[in-house]
Amino acid sequence: ERHESRRIDNQLRGRAGRQGDPGSSRFYLSLDDNLMRIFASERVANMMRRLGMKPGEPIEHSLVTKAIENAQRKLEGHHFDVRKQLLEYDNVANEQRKIIYSQRAEIMAMEDPLESVKSIREDVLSDLVDSYLPPQSMEDQWDVAGLEQVLADDFTLKAPVKDWIEEDHSIQPEEIKEKIINLCTQEYEAKEAQIGRETLAQFEKSVILQTLDNHWREHLAAMDHLRQGIHLRGYAQKDPKQEYKREAFTLFTSMLENMKYDIIKLLSSVQIRNEADVDAIEAQRRAEQVDNMQFIHHAEDGQAPDTGEQVVVSTVRRTSKKIGRNEPCPCGSGKKYKVCHGKLA
Repeated sequence: ERHESRRIDNQLRGRAGRQGDPGSSRFYLSLDDNLMRIFASERVANMMRRLGMKPGEPIEHSLVTKAIENAQRKLEGHHFDVRKQLLEYDNVANEQRKIIYSQRAEIMAMEDPLESVKSIREDVLSDLVDSYLPPQSMEDQWDVAGLEQVLADDFTLKAPVKDWIEEDHSIQPEEIKEKIINLCTQEYEAKEAQIGRETLAQFEKSVILQTLDNHWREHLAAMDHLRQGIHLRGYAQKDPKQEYKREAFTLFTSMLENMKYDIIKLLSSVQIRNEADVDAIEAQRRAEQVDNMQFIHHAEDGQAPDTGEQVVVSTVRRTSKKIGRNEPCPCGSGKKYKVCHGKLA
């Protein structure tokens, strides 16, 4: 039986030439086999009828061999296009993976992530103020109460933004932003003075790594969900690959912003009393990593893993004679059992 790929056929031919014997090869196939049925069956069958050949008569002709090779070439081209398209989708996630892994390696190599935390804090608070106090907007368009509420809820920061505005109505959002960043930095430095820089640095690394890992896992799940349904964009006359790249970039950017926000939120709101609290958080992070790497494998004998419950095993006995793979299928189609109902067995 000829394979879909010429490479496999050549490998089978090569096995006949072992031990110094040049060997020989002969393939047997029918026009009803999948390869010929899908790609070349009708054309070759019509040609055989015109030549007056009867069903079941062996065919040995270069035209048939050439038709088989052309069918294999078409199928190989189809598989190549499928792999090429899959690679283009995978390259999008691979570029994002490189960025995340490089950032994670930098964090692991840091002895003190002070500057990184400071930069993230400034970015998060700056974006937060811009969302409630849009730049180049009028004072009556500002959501001062909402800004004070989110600062108190997420960052345990009591910023009297309303009082600042009442004291100076000419104050600009950039000035309010600077005041909030300075206030948050002062409270964080007070926490640092209480527990020590070395202990806080260890805690910061644990928080950053744990948050990065959690958001990256969620992002991979979102990317997989996007990949499964992106082909539907083709019905709207849009290129699914370009749409996937655009949506993936949006998801990745959103993931990075949410990750930064959660890092500062946790660092600002958590209360650390001693080094034991840091060790507990680090132990929790390592335990989550171990849980994510553990998989339940089936035993080698095919049985399910032991769950502590008694499993009732019933023996299945065959009531009819076993059918060989190369025997005719009992359905009466005339095909071999392995290419007919044997596929479903």
